[in-house]
Amino acid sequence: MKELHIITPVKDSIDTTMETIDAIMASRLTWPHTFTIYNDFSTPENTATLARAAREKKFSLINLSDMTSHASPNYLLILQEAQRKALAADAGLLIVESDVIVAPDTLQRLADEAVQRSQCGIAAAVTVDDEGRINYPYLYAQGSENQVIDSRKHCSFCCSLLTPALLQTFDFGTLDPSKNWYDVTISHASLKLGLKNYLFTNLPVVHHPHASRPWKLLKYKNPLKYYWRKFTRGLDKI
Repeated sequence: MKELHIITPVKDSIDTTMETIDAIMASRLTWPHTFTIYNDFSTPENTATLARAAREKKFSLINLSDMTSHASPNYLLILQEAQRKALAADAGLLIVESDVIVAPDTLQRLADEAVQRSQCGIAAAVTVDDEGRINYPYLYAQGSENQVIDSRKHCSFCCSLLTPALLQTFDFGTLDPSKNWYDVTISHASLKLGLKNYLFTNLPVVHHPHASRPWKLLKYKNPLKYYWRKFTRGLDKI
């Protein structure tokens, strides 16, 4: 792995997005790296805010409206574009979602830990709430704080590094276009390829779940309504 390609998919939720951007930009990184925001059809106002931030903070901004007319979410397109660029540069693909706040040393340590493990497919940072408690989507790791877990469960892409070992052996062009999210599929593919997925509960990142799609909070507040919307409207396909 020669460098890191850090990406953040964005769909509105501009306040949490700006916190994510600021945290990434404040990261202490010795790895050569790039940082790209993929703007997935945010409102014109939020798109303008992102454009202004990109000029001021010096990160790359890709507006998916320039690439596709397909309605958001366009995670498949983002992953395929990011894989193509990472493969060309022998880079690791480090996904930080727009409702996550990394610590200054998170990304450096995650990359360092990944390259120390030759069979690493995915290296993921555990998510916590504002009080430091492990939260969704890693509730299964509660009670295993401050560890490195060789995980057989899926790794979320909240803050995850997909290594060149995975990117070179699993073609994102084979992913099912009828789905919306691919962390489960890619996690399982990594394991089937003989790679290992590691969850670092000693590298917590703050996560404010579903900030960009608040309707998904119904999963916890009103599960019946959430699943009704999910299945009747064909939303949130994993």
